[in-house]
Amino acid sequence: MHAARRTVALALATAWTAFSAAESAHAREGETRNAAAGGERRVAPGENLQSLIDAARPGAVLRLAPGRHAGPVHITRPLALVGESGAALAGSGEGSVILVEAPDVRIENLTITGSGVDVPGMDSAILLRQSAERALVRSNHLHGNLFGVYIHGAAASLVENNTIVGRDDLRLAEAGDGVSIWNAPGAAVVNNTIRHGRDGIFVKISRANVFERNRFSGLRFAIHYMWTHDTRIVGNRSQGNHVAWAIMYSDRLEIRDNVSDGDRDHGLLLNSANDSRVIANVVRHGGEKCVFVYNANRNLLYDNWFESCPIGIHFTAGSEGNILSGNAFINNRIQVKYVGARFVDWSHEGRGNYWSDNPAFDLDGDGVADRPYRPNDVMDLVLWTLPAAKALTSSPAVQMVRWAQARFPALYPGGVVDSAPLMRPAMTPPSPAP
Repeated sequence: MHAARRTVALALATAWTAFSAAESAHAREGETRNAAAGGERRVAPGENLQSLIDAARPGAVLRLAPGRHAGPVHITRPLALVGESGAALAGSGEGSVILVEAPDVRIENLTITGSGVDVPGMDSAILLRQSAERALVRSNHLHGNLFGVYIHGAAASLVENNTIVGRDDLRLAEAGDGVSIWNAPGAAVVNNTIRHGRDGIFVKISRANVFERNRFSGLRFAIHYMWTHDTRIVGNRSQGNHVAWAIMYSDRLEIRDNVSDGDRDHGLLLNSANDSRVIANVVRHGGEKCVFVYNANRNLLYDNWFESCPIGIHFTAGSEGNILSGNAFINNRIQVKYVGARFVDWSHEGRGNYWSDNPAFDLDGDGVADRPYRPNDVMDLVLWTLPAAKALTSSPAVQMVRWAQARFPALYPGGVVDSAPLMRPAMTPPSPAP
């Protein structure tokens, strides 16, 4: 029943994304036709850009010549602001540099600086209000603003191929996000480079969004989810952030083909995230845990690669009904931290996971080890419950307990067992970023 629900939910999410893409493409075509009707105007530095915007016909293209143009500007009709090479739009240091309140607006190939620093006021390089649906923000360089792009309800908007460099001179609580999204169904953030600030992408109370092929560094969270459902996180790369993918209170997600390299705390955090598919992701060299699963239920974790973290995966707080199969746990100091009184089998339909520390044999050559694998024993449970007991790890008493457990399986506590461990990893991870 749960599998059927997941299939239907993901199908609906895919259909919504396709519908939004089709609507956006239709809007772009209409915009192109309108541009011919609205005309094109080249704007020299020093001209009053706001007056030209107010006088423009719907569908017009305002092409900004190289040089510094003065903002802020307020767009209330469908048009395009397109920069020639070297065109920059500079705000006054207060409010947002570009405020958009009209649908089908295009902002392209501009360097934009000079927003204010009012977090509640959403001061941004580009602020898209709810009426600015189907906006296209493409190939811009947004530098030193509080928020890069704030999509405040603008459904089906697209932020694509931008470089967004936030403020690194503010405390974390005072900083903004590269792209912030609130209640914008169908919005997509694709192929951007985002550095510095608070979160790379922060999305709250939304659905059917797509975040694909973005690159993140120098942030708190690369992607941060809160109450966002039926969405896709695909092909992103995170390096040197506190946490790569922080997924909270969100359901029916597809998290696929993402890479976390050297993030300080966790690669993937699932906190109250349910009915989701986590497939073919890579987490390497995390500072604390490759994966932290907290009160997350009925998720599928398939063919992921978790390597060289102090803890490979930490399950806690009643996470139930999760299926793990084909994952590779490589050279983690502790492969699994799972504290519980019940046995949990981490294999599915005769296919378990690969464990680099499993000295296994495969006499029948079927690719599955001949004996089950247990990543933890009773002493691990003692050490996690009573950290001070770590001083006794090399004592004869601890070694005797572990020796007895190895020969009398009935002494094992509840916890994780992989009944069909793999002899080799199911995937080859991509090379680390240079």
